[in-house]
Amino acid sequence: MKQRILMIAFVAIAMSATAQQQPSTGDLYNGLTRKIEYDRMIPPYGVEVSFNKTVHIIFPSSVSYVDLGSANIIAGKADGSENVIRVKAAVQGFERETNFSVITEDGSFYSFNVKYADEPEKLNIEMKDFIHDGEMVNRPNNSLEIYMKELGNESPNVVNLIMQSIYQSDKKEIKHIGSKRFGIQLLLKGIYTYSDFLYFHIQMKNTSQVPFDIDFIRMKIVDKKAAKRTAIQEQVIYPVRAYRYNIRILGKKTERTVFALPKFTIPDGKHLIVELYEKNGGRHQRFVVENEDITRAKVIDDLKVK
Repeated sequence: MKQRILMIAFVAIAMSATAQQQPSTGDLYNGLTRKIEYDRMIPPYGVEVSFNKTVHIIFPSSVSYVDLGSANIIAGKADGSENVIRVKAAVQGFERETNFSVITEDGSFYSFNVKYADEPEKLNIEMKDFIHDGEMVNRPNNSLEIYMKELGNESPNVVNLIMQSIYQSDKKEIKHIGSKRFGIQLLLKGIYTYSDFLYFHIQMKNTSQVPFDIDFIRMKIVDKKAAKRTAIQEQVIYPVRAYRYNIRILGKKTERTVFALPKFTIPDGKHLIVELYEKNGGRHQRFVVENEDITRAKVIDDLKVK
């Protein structure tokens, strides 16, 4: 009886090993499912990792998701960076190939196959050149439109193209909204609308010699008139995307940023306040946006991106 049990176990192990060695034909469940053709496949990039060295991969947008194929590798965002991940072998000399996948905030999907190497050929990898530029003819096989929760049904790529288009055109659609104090100027150059989002084009100019370090920018809807000793009800508007957002404005320099905001209007008796705060400083700026400014937002009907 014992020999029979051992024989059955040996056969099961042998069959399992044989199944693992045989490559998949893609014909699953005896032909009852459709075979995935190669034109549906996302070709992965090959990456070598080591136990003693770290591989860094730089993406053109912030990383929002990383999934590892096995415990033989470890990966995570590089400290202080949102668009760089570091990958390393967790097990020295692992033999079986594994993989990992990355999704970035611009809606791009990347796939990588990973092998172990004592001396990886490439330690620092730049993925920017492999991202499509919006043209269908320049769409790489590894980039798909991944939809993000905060953007609803809008494509992240479309949102990015709109912000890029506004930035590149650099038109001054609004001439009456802004503030200027202490050698710092904060201007609202334009408000645009497309689908379910508003786009604020904001310019920050430092006419002084002292760099201006941004602590944060806050946008909130508040009452125009609030009685003293009365709690002011605020509705904070959080941008879902920012294009060319720099946290430092050097002396005698000008920076511009395009913010994507969920579409909103301002109730009667209220207005929108945009505040810019300096880190470890007091050169704060603020300006006011009225509801008529929002309702006069320019509709985007033609994207022009170089």
